[in-house]
Amino acid sequence: MTARDDVLAFALTLPGAWLDHPWDEDVVKVGKKIVVFGGLPDREPPMVGMKLSASHDAALAARGVTPTGYGLGKSGWVTVELTGAHPPVDVLCDWAEESYRLLATKTLVKELDVRARQDAE
Repeated sequence: MTARDDVLAFALTLPGAWLDHPWDEDVVKVGKKIVVFGGLPDREPPMVGMKLSASHDAALAARGVTPTGYGLGKSGWVTVELTGAHPPVDVLCDWAEESYRLLATKTLVKELDVRARQDAE
C-alpha cells in the first residue's frame, strides 16, 4: 500500500466515514462533507488533502505541503504531494483525524473520543 492508501484507509475507520468518487477522485466524507481528498487513483505523484487548524502552520512548513488550490487553502486546506520526502504516514493520519474533527458532527466526534478511550484501556 502507498501512503495515500494508508491515509484513506485510516480515514475510513473514523465513525460515519465513507468513500465517494466525485470528479472520479477518491475522497473520504463524513455526512456530505469531504474530510480527505485522495485525488485520482493513478495521479502522479499521489496526493492527499485535508483541512487543518491547529496543525496548519506546521504542516505548511513541511516538505511537499502547500495550500490547496481553488481557494480552499484560504480555509485551512493543505495538499500533500506524496513524493520521496513527505511527512510520515502517522503524521498524515493525525492530520486526517484533525480534518475529521473539524468537519464531523459533535456526536460523531464524541463517538471517536469514546472509541479512543476504550482503545487506551
